[in-house]
Amino acid sequence: MGFLSGLFGKKEAPARQLDHPTKLIKGDMITLDDSFALPPQLKGQQLRVEAVHTYEYERTQNCEFLLRGHSGDAIFLTYVEEDDSYLSLSIKINSAQVDTLFDMAEFEQIFEEPGQAKLTPKSLAQAQDDEFGKWLGENYHQVEFAGFGYFHRQDYRGQKPPQDQQGEAFESYSLVNGQDSHAIDIEVYEGGETEVMLTLYRPLTDIRQYWPVS
Repeated sequence: MGFLSGLFGKKEAPARQLDHPTKLIKGDMITLDDSFALPPQLKGQQLRVEAVHTYEYERTQNCEFLLRGHSGDAIFLTYVEEDDSYLSLSIKINSAQVDTLFDMAEFEQIFEEPGQAKLTPKSLAQAQDDEFGKWLGENYHQVEFAGFGYFHRQDYRGQKPPQDQQGEAFESYSLVNGQDSHAIDIEVYEGGETEVMLTLYRPLTDIRQYWPVS
């Protein structure tokens, strides 16, 4: 038997098939479409999966991919499976950028009950020419108020996060525009740390190529 094993050698493991965002792991790369509908941080970019995170809620959990390209900008990708499956692509903005893009009196209403805030970016026509223009929609309305969850800096696909490691607790607030093409997602962590994200909803076909890590 040893002779035959040495003669024919071991069979090579089949090559890993990467053809869907749910199959991404750390080190994989994707190339995005060169569409003019995409902002400069995404248009035609090749992005590498730097980390895989998990959002844990009472009844569901979501996988988030942290991507970076040549610019070094952090892009957050989530695959959403509902009636129609799509990609959720986000960037974070700081407090000064929030103040530049939105009226703060309107923005603060997001955190007030009953959670029915409406928000329109300042000077949207002018914003279309800057780095955030294509990340912004018009006439946002609030769809989530103080949702509760835990953020884990680990990949827990196919398993439940350990209950003795509950992650970082946060409250979530979300607004979408009338076309369901853009969103504003906000996470407020213990101690008051707040993260604001501009989000685009895009078709899966925006990922033109997959490059599995070797």
